[in-house]
Amino acid sequence: MSVTLSRDRLAFDLPPELQAHEPPYARGLERDEVRLMRSLPCTAPTDHHAYDLADLLRPGDLVVINTSGTVAAAVDARRPDGARLEVHVSTRLPAGLWLVEARTPAEPASQPFHDDLTGEALTLPGGALVEVLARYPESPRLWVAALRLPVELSAYLAAHGRPIRYSHVERDWPIEAYQTVYATEPGSAEMPSAGRPLSPAVLTRLVARGIGVTPLVLHAGVSSLEDHELPPPEPYRVPPETAARVNATRAAGGRVVAVGTTVVRALEAVADDQGLAHPGEGWADVVITPERGVRVVDGLVTGWHEPRASHLLILEAIAGRRMLEDAYRAALDRGYLWHEFGDLHLILPARAEASGGCGPGRPGRP
Repeated sequence: MSVTLSRDRLAFDLPPELQAHEPPYARGLERDEVRLMRSLPCTAPTDHHAYDLADLLRPGDLVVINTSGTVAAAVDARRPDGARLEVHVSTRLPAGLWLVEARTPAEPASQPFHDDLTGEALTLPGGALVEVLARYPESPRLWVAALRLPVELSAYLAAHGRPIRYSHVERDWPIEAYQTVYATEPGSAEMPSAGRPLSPAVLTRLVARGIGVTPLVLHAGVSSLEDHELPPPEPYRVPPETAARVNATRAAGGRVVAVGTTVVRALEAVADDQGLAHPGEGWADVVITPERGVRVVDGLVTGWHEPRASHLLILEAIAGRRMLEDAYRAALDRGYLWHEFGDLHLILPARAEASGGCGPGRPGRP
């Protein structure tokens, strides 16, 4: 299977049969039975399962999870002329405003809507309104809006919303299908899906092996798979204990392994130029590219991302170009499944102490 980097992102054809159309339990699998590929420097990628994660890390490593829970962020709407839309409530902004995405209802799933909505009041069920104020800069699909709701947002979405769904998922699934087992704080428009396969048994095995697990929060907004824009700023919170554990782990020679690109964004938002993490909260606006690199993240558990997706820039910043190309070529050849209900990828690039890369025939450090 041909895999190349085009415009700084991976370009490849994703066959329909490699797109996960339903949650693992609908395929007869427990959440931790999905496949997991491990990528190490200078070795061929190896095949495992999510329940093997503790065996693939080392005592003294630290796994950082995002405890944001997924909300039912898709709501039916109507324009003043009666035309139907679907609104995705994305990201909380300062001053009580929100980013929203408008989409055209369609089967099997809604499609991007790019016409001008400035100044319109969209009617939602239950007497709610979305007052569209302005187009979000540099985005043809996102709008700055005020929400006029009869009740608090989480209660409103629980009553009138449904999970955001793209065309690779062929029917609606309950909100429970879009939750990690450790979600504690609702707020993500789309599931921080890299953590979905981490079952209670996986987390217990990590701790039993001397591998730390520590939380942060980043509420993920909409990704809009069709456009692959860079993510807008997203609200995050890195607790003091998490920042301290990140720094202590790296000082002791352990690796900080982020579960998902949302964790990478949050940690890199609080990292300084000397590679130290600090507690903090706000809106993560850091754009992570191969040129910028990462400062406190040493490894990543992630899903498989679409061709040219902006997430691939984060993956390349951690893995490097060659490791990423090799992994995606192997995933396509070996039948790994893509998207939020699919399989996992564990990226463990060489730390500095492993010396400057590997020459011919030099194995990566497991």
